[in-house]
Amino acid sequence: MNHKIQEKENKTMNHKMHDMKKMKIDIEEKNKLHKHENHEQINHDEHHHDTPVEDSEIREWRKRLIWSWILTIPIAIIMILERFFEIFIFPSMEISTIALLIISFPVIFIFGWTTIRGGIRGLFTFYFNMDSLIALGTIIAYLTGILTFFIDVLDYSGVAAMIMAFFTTGKYVESLARGRASREIMKLLELGAKKARVLRGKNEIEIDISGIKIGDVMIVKPGEKIPTDGIVVKGESSVDESMVTGESMPVDKIKGNNVIGATINQDGILYVKAIKIGKDTFLAHIIKLIEEAQSEKVPIQRLADKITSIFVPSVLILAVLTFLGWFYFTGYDLSRSVGIAVAVLVIACPCALGLATPTALMVGSGMGAKRGILIRKGEAIQTMKEIKFIVFDKTGTITKGKPEVTDVYAKVKGKEKYLLEISASLEKLSEHPIARAIVEKASLRRYREVKNFKILRGRGIEGKIGAKEIIIGNRTLMSEKKINLKDFEKTINKFESEGKTTMVIVENKKVLGVIGVADAVKEDSVSAVKELNRQGYKTIMITGDNERTAKAIAEEVGIKEIIANVLPEDKAKKVEELQKHGFVAFVGDGINDAPAMKQSNVGIAMGTGTDIAIEAGDIVLAKGSLIGVVQAINLSKATFSKIKQNLFWAFGYNTIAIPVAVAGLLHPIIAEIAMALSSITVVSNANLLRRKKI
Repeated sequence: MNHKIQEKENKTMNHKMHDMKKMKIDIEEKNKLHKHENHEQINHDEHHHDTPVEDSEIREWRKRLIWSWILTIPIAIIMILERFFEIFIFPSMEISTIALLIISFPVIFIFGWTTIRGGIRGLFTFYFNMDSLIALGTIIAYLTGILTFFIDVLDYSGVAAMIMAFFTTGKYVESLARGRASREIMKLLELGAKKARVLRGKNEIEIDISGIKIGDVMIVKPGEKIPTDGIVVKGESSVDESMVTGESMPVDKIKGNNVIGATINQDGILYVKAIKIGKDTFLAHIIKLIEEAQSEKVPIQRLADKITSIFVPSVLILAVLTFLGWFYFTGYDLSRSVGIAVAVLVIACPCALGLATPTALMVGSGMGAKRGILIRKGEAIQTMKEIKFIVFDKTGTITKGKPEVTDVYAKVKGKEKYLLEISASLEKLSEHPIARAIVEKASLRRYREVKNFKILRGRGIEGKIGAKEIIIGNRTLMSEKKINLKDFEKTINKFESEGKTTMVIVENKKVLGVIGVADAVKEDSVSAVKELNRQGYKTIMITGDNERTAKAIAEEVGIKEIIANVLPEDKAKKVEELQKHGFVAFVGDGINDAPAMKQSNVGIAMGTGTDIAIEAGDIVLAKGSLIGVVQAINLSKATFSKIKQNLFWAFGYNTIAIPVAVAGLLHPIIAEIAMALSSITVVSNANLLRRKKI
């Protein structure tokens, strides 16, 4: 990282925000509060602070689903046998009614208690939702069982249990489709080092990360995480910043260079003076950006809430008017009037509406999973069809994310093998990724013996093989050693114009050849970008790399626009600027991409990237292939289309069925069966999605 970028990084790292330790406590307190508010809904005895609340909800709804149907299936069998085939299991109808009341009670008032409570509360606060119809319908239907002992009315208590069982099924499916909001934040907090080795006076002591003070000198050995943001005061090393920047090449660090907390020191001991702690660190800044962008997301459920806020009270009013009308015109026949009113409530039960979106999402998710496309957030389905810009991170997204030898040029034709042999023999002694790329390319069984090996930080390496002095390095090293590159200028310039790192190999002051190393483009990136361009999307590449390298990669894959030299924390700002002109999808794989993915309308994460990027993505491509972006877009469009069809059928069903129920032509049991059939129709229609080719 050059000096200018380091200076700019220092400025951007000065943003103020909550202390990281306090932030973790705050998140855990939110989880505790969530638990407290849902105490009656979810048993959290087995819940731990490091387990997202949403996971507990999924487990709880699954448990309720299983127990509801264990009890409801016998109820359905009893009712069908008695009322359709006149086969009586119990000696009298009174005992049968008591049995149905007992079996139905836990389904409605234990496993369905949160629905009952929410629905009743909505009736008193005039905040109507899907629970309102379910609660009122099931309670009234259940009470008819009790009323049979006092007045002449039919028993619909078994129907009440069936209604709740179907609704519980819908809630379980919805819980599966729900995103896990705080997991990526918790994972980010866990990235930082837990301990730090610091100098206090002349003593070297190990302390907790929270004990670091500004001005402390930290000792960071090879393979260790840098505890917090600081400046190198002694030592030389290369630092793997890919967890933060997404760039695959380690950055050489010498005295005076800045380093970022949570990045990994590689091959030298660094003495780092702490200049930022807690709330001021780069990592804390990234966390803040994610939280802010995440809070601006609009969940797909808001659409359903708006619809039900009108639909539910309308049905409730209609049910009351239906009861009063039939009670008057039937000469005060309470049993028939109650039955018809319950039928209206049951037939209007929004189970199909509740299943319309999550069922299609589940089918779409299943299709995607088989192709390595994981849909994590439902809102991505809704917004994907509006996307105009697709922004790609470079390293690990368009490219493979690790350097590879792309070219071997020897001065004497046929000497390429020898060139790789002596290069690999020296590079085997280095841990630098470029060195590993050369060693991997050579694939030698035996390496030559190297003496006097030395790493020349930021320039190259040198050593002796037998009596021959070997130097491998960049232009700077060649200039220092006064090596003449006249015959190789054309080749070096060509490699550099293509964005490749060029290593010159010298033997006894004579240049033998040049090796070009680059982060190679993934095999299918070209075809994927070509298809996206064909479909009319504007493709853009954003990277922290220099403009020359970025331009070379963009030209290779067919991307027309590039945004280069972008610092990690500025990616989200660039996305925000693009959003003024249309919806943006961001494709990335690193921690630095997470805020941009959260800011974008749809975040697409490469599954081969960091856990943080994956958790921040609305859609995850498990295979790490850009063809998956094309498939994800096609799948999202097909899934959203199916959601719209399901909503049409759900409302169409109610539009036709409610008037029939009001007319008294539907028995509550038939209404319940019709309601179940509407749900089956929605589920079946959603499964037709499997026929779509993406």
